[in-house]
Amino acid sequence: MAEQLLAPDLAAVFTLTDGLKVNGSAYVEGLNHILPDDVIITGGLAGDCDRFERTWLLYDGKCKTGRVVAVGLYGDAVRVAHGSRGGWDLLGPDREVTYSVGNVLYTMDNQPALEVYKKYLGERAEDLPATGLLFPLAIRNENDDDHDTVRTILAVDEQKQSIIFAGDIPEGSHVKLMRANFDRLVDGAAEAAEQLDMTGYENGPAICLAISCVGRRLVLGPRVEEELEAVKEVLPAGAGVIGYYSYGEISPLASGRCDLHNQTMTLTLIWEKA
Repeated sequence: MAEQLLAPDLAAVFTLTDGLKVNGSAYVEGLNHILPDDVIITGGLAGDCDRFERTWLLYDGKCKTGRVVAVGLYGDAVRVAHGSRGGWDLLGPDREVTYSVGNVLYTMDNQPALEVYKKYLGERAEDLPATGLLFPLAIRNENDDDHDTVRTILAVDEQKQSIIFAGDIPEGSHVKLMRANFDRLVDGAAEAAEQLDMTGYENGPAICLAISCVGRRLVLGPRVEEELEAVKEVLPAGAGVIGYYSYGEISPLASGRCDLHNQTMTLTLIWEKA
């Protein structure tokens, strides 16, 4: 798919994927491998609230599961800005991933991963994987400019005492559990908007694609509009906002490399140079 999008004037790619049947990390790595470094890649995984049953995309006018779709933005006039922030609190000690395969985490500090999670969740462990949305996992990034990469639980395996995440959990990496902080989630949404580089924007038409994680939606509840209001306060008056709640967000890191994120507000602002 990425090869089909290639062209000398390709400026950006916006992409959506199935949220349950696609390893978001592997998918983004595939895009990074094919697309030039100066092409901005943003998007997200489809979501199914806290049901974890089925996600779908529109493909040739029909609802399809197990698909990926993308649109390329071309030409010298197109301008694309991006921002992504979380706002979760770290919980508990730093732990080493001692055994993992792709997006499946088996042990942390040589202890069964599911056992460690259940210890922290207490009674809420009975409702896994849904309650896992409230307790994501932070992976420490080696680049100091990049914030921690956050991963969301998609499923658990009681027999193997393992956890399946929306993206890869590299073996040998250091991780921490996280928990919700209402005020910081709203602040994180505002910070994502403040990250947008609007150099050259002159108050014309623009569209902001906002992708917020399902976990944020569950935490904020009836006050979820506050994160949207925080974003709109930063955006220019001429920008419209649309979006959805996802199982994963796709956006560049501070270092410029595109990566899969979870539990963030991720924004893509698109306009044309006058």
